[in-house]
Amino acid sequence: MTKFNQPLGGNEMARFAGPGSMMRLPQVAYATGLDVCFVGVPMDIGTSNRSGTRFGPKQIRQESAMIRPYNMATRAAPLDSLQVADIGDVAINTFDLKKSVAIIEDAYDAILRHSVIPRTLGGDHTLTLPILRAMKKKHGPVALIHIDAHADINEH
Repeated sequence: MTKFNQPLGGNEMARFAGPGSMMRLPQVAYATGLDVCFVGVPMDIGTSNRSGTRFGPKQIRQESAMIRPYNMATRAAPLDSLQVADIGDVAINTFDLKKSVAIIEDAYDAILRHSVIPRTLGGDHTLTLPILRAMKKKHGPVALIHIDAHADINEH
């Protein structure tokens, strides 16, 4: 029987302590043997107005400490049938956007060599381009539906 990774529970370690991984799941170096992996892309050098999205992956992981491994209303328990872990962050070049795009694409090429579904924690919108390029190499043509609103920079 396969033992699937589970988040560190609040009874084992207070939710404000412990690992800084997504949902407090194990953090591993590679996507080997995973069905789903969380990967951070802490980047904001492609943004024209507001920096700070580089802190997104860290903050998402911090907030995810409260996510439970199952849904009380639906009784869904995806972590009971999927091997999931956090594989850390892509080490981008914080001073060169073009190099960062290449680094991200290379990182996703390596991730996608495995039969894994990456779940990206970002980062500015630029990071989607190299991810889509890597996905196209493995899966063929891909599409993106992007829904975005910037009420924070508009008057109304």
